[in-house]
Amino acid sequence: MIPRRLLPSIALLTSFDAVARTGSVTAAARELNLTQGAVSRHVKALEEQLGGDLFVRERLTMRLTLAGDSYVREVRDALRRISLASLNFRANPNGGTLNLAVLPLFAMRWLAPRLPAFRQAHPEIILNLVTRLDQFDFRAEPLDAAIHFGKAQWQGAECAFLRKEEVMPVCSPDLLARFGFSSAQDLRAAPLLILVSRPDAWEKWLSAEGAPAEGVHGMMFDQFGTLASAAIAGLGIALMPTFLIEEELRRGELVPALDRTSPSEDSYYLVWPPERGLHPPLARFKAWLIAECART
Repeated sequence: MIPRRLLPSIALLTSFDAVARTGSVTAAARELNLTQGAVSRHVKALEEQLGGDLFVRERLTMRLTLAGDSYVREVRDALRRISLASLNFRANPNGGTLNLAVLPLFAMRWLAPRLPAFRQAHPEIILNLVTRLDQFDFRAEPLDAAIHFGKAQWQGAECAFLRKEEVMPVCSPDLLARFGFSSAQDLRAAPLLILVSRPDAWEKWLSAEGAPAEGVHGMMFDQFGTLASAAIAGLGIALMPTFLIEEELRRGELVPALDRTSPSEDSYYLVWPPERGLHPPLARFKAWLIAECART
């Protein structure tokens, strides 16, 4: 247990953060609807509690010390977490909240259409979704879980398998008509579109098909959604998970450059920090999500 004397009050921390952001006691007091004297006393009390100066006091401004600059970053993160927890409680005081990081196109095409069934089964749970493309640290973000594509490991987190995927080279009908692909090697004559998070996907696919895989270059995209849009516009061939482009294939906006699918080496997983494993909303969502994936 951290000694009580080392835990500053929210009032002190809020005043400190406001002065650090505005560089002025006057501006901070105006923002917080307090008197200048109250804000000054809060900052001074915090410095006395911590045992050091947080600011260099100049004639018209307050400038953070090096230690103060480091401290305010931690304080802001803590205040943000407290604020989010309070908002979540206010939004759902009788149930629970689950903060989930998702992959954009997976969330839009696969998860979102199925969420009404989860909400109907568990109306007491508020599900908050944020999109994440890059790796992140659960210790640095207020997240309960994430949907991850890759291996069954994520920075010490626990994992539950969700599903695999198959990928297919797809393009616009006009591009297919122009090139008339008949083999994997033929695809090298057209522009290849590349997803930043899967930079070697084309090399792996071409190698598996017995085609030259060296020197693959092309336009790069950070999301599957923009990658698919570029392929629809005729900019090149995209290697896409088939279950995420069912609508485009059905409408004929995308067509197989070659009618060949192959399984990806990686899979989709639900991942969560071990300390959140018994969080009731997560346990219910995990059970529902695994069952839903098993049906598709």
